[in-house]
Amino acid sequence: MTTKSPASIYAISARPTRFASAYVLGVLLLFALVYVGSLFSPGLQDDADSTHAEAAREMLVTHDFVTLKVNSNRYLEKAPLMYWAVSLCYLCFGVNEFAAHLPVVVSMLLLVLLAMRWGRRAFGDRAAIYAGLFISTAAGCYLFTRILIPESILSLFIAASFYFFVTALEDDDAWRWYAGYACMALAVLTKGLLAIVVVGLALLLYVGISGEWRRWREFRLFTGTLLFLAIAAPWHILAGIRNPHFFWFYFVNEHFMRFLGKRIPKDYNKQTDSLYWTLHLVWLFPWSLYLPVALRRPVSEWITRRKLGVPKPPRPPLNFRSRTELLCLAWAGVTLVFFSFSTNQEYYTFPAYFPILLLIAAKLANEEESGSRRWLLWSSGVLAAICIAISAVLAAGLWSSRHVPFVPDIGTVLAKPNLQAETLSMGHMLDLTGESFAALRLPAILAAVILLIGPAVAFWLRRRGSQVAATWTTAATMAVFLIAAHIALVRFDPFLGSRSMAQEIAPELRPADQVMIYGDESFGSSLLFYLRRPIELVNGNTTSMWWGSTYPDAPHIFLDDQELQQAWNSPQRVFLFVPQHERAKVEALLPGALHIASEASGKVILTNHL
Repeated sequence: MTTKSPASIYAISARPTRFASAYVLGVLLLFALVYVGSLFSPGLQDDADSTHAEAAREMLVTHDFVTLKVNSNRYLEKAPLMYWAVSLCYLCFGVNEFAAHLPVVVSMLLLVLLAMRWGRRAFGDRAAIYAGLFISTAAGCYLFTRILIPESILSLFIAASFYFFVTALEDDDAWRWYAGYACMALAVLTKGLLAIVVVGLALLLYVGISGEWRRWREFRLFTGTLLFLAIAAPWHILAGIRNPHFFWFYFVNEHFMRFLGKRIPKDYNKQTDSLYWTLHLVWLFPWSLYLPVALRRPVSEWITRRKLGVPKPPRPPLNFRSRTELLCLAWAGVTLVFFSFSTNQEYYTFPAYFPILLLIAAKLANEEESGSRRWLLWSSGVLAAICIAISAVLAAGLWSSRHVPFVPDIGTVLAKPNLQAETLSMGHMLDLTGESFAALRLPAILAAVILLIGPAVAFWLRRRGSQVAATWTTAATMAVFLIAAHIALVRFDPFLGSRSMAQEIAPELRPADQVMIYGDESFGSSLLFYLRRPIELVNGNTTSMWWGSTYPDAPHIFLDDQELQQAWNSPQRVFLFVPQHERAKVEALLPGALHIASEASGKVILTNHL
């Protein structure tokens, strides 16, 4: 019988740690490739992206960290934490795209690190690495962090809250309970009462199913609630004191009425039920295609019990793995079901991505380690077939535009926007035409090549039994595809935003000049951020500007057509931003010569005097 020396034992046990460290670095490298470039480009988009960035800028300028304002008009529909974070970044790095994007990217990095930490403790090293990979490269995680919205920050605080609660149940450390309550309060300061709904209902469902409600005395309900209120309540109280009727507008109109589809004014849409559910396969792509692998064993065991009439075995004692699985199911289920009844945008269910991807990572790692190959091959084969089909579509688009010269402004070859469809965040995808590929040749070629090669290589690796290499190949393929998507998004910059137009007229602007937007502020909101001066709105006391315009001290920025005509015919110079769908109306409204100061993607800035 031979024995190993302590040194040799240590060397063997340390080897997986060294490998794991290399894999962690690989995850961070892929994350950097996907997300770091988005810190600097493209420019801020019109609508929510630049509106939120401008609210944070005005917060820094006015030093009012309670009442959000856009264009000096009250903007009370949002919770403040994201704007505080962006204002802090402006203070440190200046007012620019980098500072505006930084909080979202940092929150995504922290989500990746939390997924790896949680995954390692619950499911092992391989699952931990996969969880980090999946969050770094999932399509929805990338798509819905292209604009400045709080979903990733909200998801971080919700995930951290659940992590502290489940580790508190496991370790019985008091500080973990309080950390969970604190994170839930920060989530409320990020996006309102939704955090209480998701965390509260999911925990109630979890303790009810698991039977851990019997431990309720350990939950620190009284002192934890006091801590929660100490963090979450002060801003709400101050906002209510400083802004009359805030509580009705913020809690009733923006929460309950929005959920019921009766919010005033209506500036949103709702996906059909079939679209709502099936699109999650896209948002979690490519890892959603491994759902059959994740569901195979539970479904197989249930079918076997039904056929044999075997009663369900008694539930084994809870451990950290089983707690995590049950909690993630409750968390994802509550989020998805809640928004299936509510009005919704595509990104509203972002907080459900983390638990779903963590569970898929765990099941995929378990399937690979068990040596099972059939279902892995089927999922990889379907993924390869889908990617080859997408590659063929891209190749067809490139071929159809082969005789079209390069188009620097993609907006000139897009279909006329359907404003009703574009009340959903991804409505612009409906505007693509064959000719638009003339502006997207580089990203389309890059995407077509990597989708043709990468998944096919991953499928070949799975057939050879190289499971880890196959999963990494899939992740690397997705990372390159998302880089191509970033290049494409930069090409969309003139269409999605108005930065180039602001930069063109900025040298011509004098302090006495008037700058106006015809219609809703969201049509040209990036002008506010880049020009950094008040902008008057013609027929623009709508959507996010409406509630603030009702206050007696609202700024004098709201004009009607008659006031526009008076200003236009005066000696004072006016720069009027006109969106494409309003151009014919404005040209009929303003007689005489109209001088074009700037034009991009069908949008135009007109001036009355050169």
